[in-house]
Amino acid sequence: MTSALDGIRVLDLSRVLAGPWATQLLGDYGADVVKVERPDRGDDTRAWGPPWLGDDPRGESAYYLSTNRNKRSLAIDLSSTAGRKLVAALARRADVVVHNFRPAAAVRLGVDYDALSADNDALVYCVISAFASDSSRADEPGYDAMMQAAGGFMSLTGAADADGGSPQKAGVAIADIMTGMYAATGILAALHARASGAGGQRLEVPLFDAQVAMLANQNMNYLVGGQVPGRLGTAHPNIVPYQAFATADGHLMLAVGSDRQFADVVRVLGLEADLGGPAFATNAQRVAQREQVAGVLAAVFRAHPTEHWRGRLAAASVPCSAVDRLDTVFASDYAAEHLLRTMPHASGVPLPVVANPVRFGRTPVSYRHAPPVLGADADAVLRDWLGYSAGDMRRLADAGAVPLTGRDLQ
Repeated sequence: MTSALDGIRVLDLSRVLAGPWATQLLGDYGADVVKVERPDRGDDTRAWGPPWLGDDPRGESAYYLSTNRNKRSLAIDLSSTAGRKLVAALARRADVVVHNFRPAAAVRLGVDYDALSADNDALVYCVISAFASDSSRADEPGYDAMMQAAGGFMSLTGAADADGGSPQKAGVAIADIMTGMYAATGILAALHARASGAGGQRLEVPLFDAQVAMLANQNMNYLVGGQVPGRLGTAHPNIVPYQAFATADGHLMLAVGSDRQFADVVRVLGLEADLGGPAFATNAQRVAQREQVAGVLAAVFRAHPTEHWRGRLAAASVPCSAVDRLDTVFASDYAAEHLLRTMPHASGVPLPVVANPVRFGRTPVSYRHAPPVLGADADAVLRDWLGYSAGDMRRLADAGAVPLTGRDLQ
């Protein structure tokens, strides 16, 4: 074994982000992930550009490239009987199936759990939905931004009304990404249960449920405290001071997580007269006096550039950082050492990718396949999974199930 999921086969019928994010993680851990796409245009995100790899609008979008490495692409027309039969045959050989069809569509396409598990009772079957399929909202659609709004996230994100703010979504599709993370961990748990003798099973991860679940302490602030949390900009609802402050040339994010760290801030900034002593000694006292603490610090930080303050506070082991842009993040020595990889792509353009952050001691993350060109792996996948020959490929093409490439006829 060279990777944690060597030998695990994943049939990925999902599209856009939540499902593909989950299956990319499984691929990183060594699973053989086959991405089934529509023959005409593939995953929606292939067209979500610019930017494009190599600045070629006929190529792959950066969005698609962010979430589809370590997969092979198989274009199948699920509107054809032969295409649906082919997917069913692949599912019989799969360990995991992932999709994000609505319930009625899954039944119509023959990829519902009852249909696929009837021929493979060891199947781990993961549905990513908008709302739970046994709920009154089962047939409603859902996209990330809608879920950030509906699930409470946007009501907590952005500057306060008093500061001229308004509800904001995150700068990335956080509902989709967290749903994919929950799905990946759920799949791994189900595979472990299967290995322990529990057999296969169906699991479902609704976007709405995942978005609400990830609100963590804010959920409990409301459920325990009874007060509806509001927007605080960069500030923290339970910790003070824990927010960004304007400096002479930018912003400094101060993340004081303990009373000892606050005492160090007071000492480094020379604020004993203003914020020293027992009145501000505990976090609870500082939360109760949030405006006064933040006001004193804001006045001090404006006097000098960000790096002046960052250097002094870092020397005292106080967590803080400049608010860096991505060009700064990726230009760092740390990024070169740990964050960036380059993979060969079918276009001939070298593809930079962000490394998976999990670091295994014995079964390392692998970077085997760049995100695939649409349908590029049909011959290899059908030979590896089903033992099909070139003649079988021609018959599938004649039946309208898959398009042929030149390689399929070799």
